[in-house]
Formats: sequence, C-alpha cells, structure tokens
Amino acid sequence: MSLDLDPIPADLFAGGHVVHLATLRRDGAPQSRPLWTILHDGRIVFFTQSSSAKARHLADDPRVSLSVADKRNSYRSAWVRGRVERTIEGEDALAIIDLISDAYIGRPFPMRSGTVYVVEVEAQGAMELPFDDQDARAS
Repeated sequence: MSLDLDPIPADLFAGGHVVHLATLRRDGAPQSRPLWTILHDGRIVFFTQSSSAKARHLADDPRVSLSVADKRNSYRSAWVRGRVERTIEGEDALAIIDLISDAYIGRPFPMRSGTVYVVEVEAQGAMELPFDDQDARAS
C-alpha cells in the first residue's frame, strides 16, 4: 500500500525540480540518474525510453529511491523509497509525458515515445534547514 505524500515531498516531486532516481544494476551496484517527475493521481510518476538503462534496471528490480532539492533553496529537500507499481505505455503514457514536460519546459515533450513509471511510496522524508542558498553567497 502506497503512502500518501507529506507536504514537502508532495510539493517537490510535483514538478519543476530536478529529481535523482537510484536503481540497482544487475550486478547489484546502485546507479543514479537525474529526471523529471510530477504527481499523477496522487502518485509520483516519471518516464524514460524503453531502451534506457533505467528501464532495464527497473525490469530486473522495481525498487527505487528518489531524492530532490528545491531549485529555489537547495537546503529544502525530500526523498522517497519504494517500488514501481506499474507502467503506462502508448497514448496514455504520452499524455502523462506531456504533463511532465510541461512542468519543466512549458511544452509537450518533443520525442513521441516513452514509458511512464508509477511509484508506490513505502518510506519518505524531508528536511528544511533554517538558511538558504543566499547565505553561502553572502560570505
């Protein structure tokens, strides 16, 4: 059963912030890649091409960890752990891919293919430290 997201993770995974996805390779080594996410029907979703390393890793092992830092204040961040509960393909996937793309670049995704991955969240956390990126620039 997927957890409902707390406010900070929900805000940061809803789009516009670069997210890092960690998957496991066949040899057990972790691999992390940046990607885009949004919330769709209350779930974190992302997409990739079926030929990507991410897709191969997730076909072997659906466990994921995602982390994100607020693009306006990197001292505000969130993470989730879980697994891919299902994938979406075809026209339904393209509609979601365009929503994801719109959240990041303001227009539909130019490549007209991809698979959407829906994350079942099993654990989550967030941190908001009492300073911001301006503090480091002032010194």
